[in-house]
Amino acid sequence: MDRTLVIVKPDAVERGLIGVILARLEAKQLRIVASELRTINAATAARHYAEHEGKPFYPNLVAFITSGPSLLCVVEGPQDTWKVVRGLMGSTNPKDAAPGTIRGDLAIEMSKNLIHGSDSQEAAEREMAIFFPNLS
Repeated sequence: MDRTLVIVKPDAVERGLIGVILARLEAKQLRIVASELRTINAATAARHYAEHEGKPFYPNLVAFITSGPSLLCVVEGPQDTWKVVRGLMGSTNPKDAAPGTIRGDLAIEMSKNLIHGSDSQEAAEREMAIFFPNLS
């Protein structure tokens, strides 16, 4: 079984979409093996988004993810679970996201696109270690 990180971002939490988003993951036969509702601090956000440091959108990215509570989840499923989650999420820009995806159905702004999912198995391992360091 593979695992990946999913973050239900502050905009989704504020809009009451946690249940809707988790239901879509579970309907795809993925299992939530760890979760925690918390506000991500700036230092943790900087570690998480380190590859974007220095890019023009970086300050807004950190400001948004630290703006309120997020639901952090480790999701388990078959090989390449991260790809399954990314497919369910839809394109990063909700305006380009296909109907039937989380972003395609529920989001309209790129800066508030509801959900984060690791973009590779390597990223999943790194991100899970940041948010769930004691998970075995």
